[in-house]
Amino acid sequence: MPNETLAKHLFHWESQPMKWAMRLRVALHIAQALEYCTGKGRALYHDLNAYRVLFDDDSNPRLSCFGLMKNSRDGKSYSTNLAFTPPEYLRTGRVTPESVMYSYGTLLLDLLSGKHIPPSHALDLIRDRNIQMLIDSCLEGQFSNACSMSLVNGLTQNLYASTTPLSPHGQACLRTDLTAIHEIIEKLGYKDDEGAATELSFQMWTNQMQDSLNFKKKGDIAFRHKDFANAAECYSRFIEGGTMVSPTVYARRSLCHLMNDMPQEALNDAVQSQVISTAWHIASYLQAVALSALGQENEGHAALKDGSMLESKRNAL
Repeated sequence: MPNETLAKHLFHWESQPMKWAMRLRVALHIAQALEYCTGKGRALYHDLNAYRVLFDDDSNPRLSCFGLMKNSRDGKSYSTNLAFTPPEYLRTGRVTPESVMYSYGTLLLDLLSGKHIPPSHALDLIRDRNIQMLIDSCLEGQFSNACSMSLVNGLTQNLYASTTPLSPHGQACLRTDLTAIHEIIEKLGYKDDEGAATELSFQMWTNQMQDSLNFKKKGDIAFRHKDFANAAECYSRFIEGGTMVSPTVYARRSLCHLMNDMPQEALNDAVQSQVISTAWHIASYLQAVALSALGQENEGHAALKDGSMLESKRNAL
């Protein structure tokens, strides 16, 4: 290619650093290239890094074909560059779709920082540092916080998803796919309330008890029809009644708050849900989504990991 590699423009520039708009363009084009390869049955790409991205005559980023594993059906590769090898490959000796995701995440981190980040250090960097400290100082004033956070969310999703096996619910939380989370919680119903601590007052058979249950029923109908503001109001009336405690109601109201862009309230309800049912993975997953919405990415991923562990233990029973 006539216009050198991404590594040349990103790490070894001479006249001016790569602008933010071009970095985003690279991220998009490479994601599209990997998706295209997957659609053609070539999902495995080895040693994805800034030296494998080239620029054509029109300065469009192109993915080199050298990393395509055309002759390996089991993901084994017989040559590798340890400077670009994801941790999973070092453990198993195989390239998997998850390790390709991880490598793409490290490429996004390179684009954000303007430095080559060894794959083995990538997770430690995003866990232990303020993400703003990783952003290339040459990019000051070229982007909004929302724009940078979109890229940060993309790279953290790729890095964590490849190292922490997640269920469909965990994946939905990692993507902050609230619609998918709603479908999962709706299908679960109230079966997870079985065995959870419930507190019944002496008025359990009175009209107050019946009124509370009616509010819960109305909340469930609104929740099913995605009327989240009304559902949250009905669930609040049920909770205020004080006749019983339901972790599922708190979880449902937590999601309603997320849908209504109220992450702090969502976090409070998710925590309360777990106080009632300490081993319930749904509560941890909702905490993960709420924490991420509050910009607390590290805490969010810790909660996501906790939820995944609780779900694995539950499934093993």
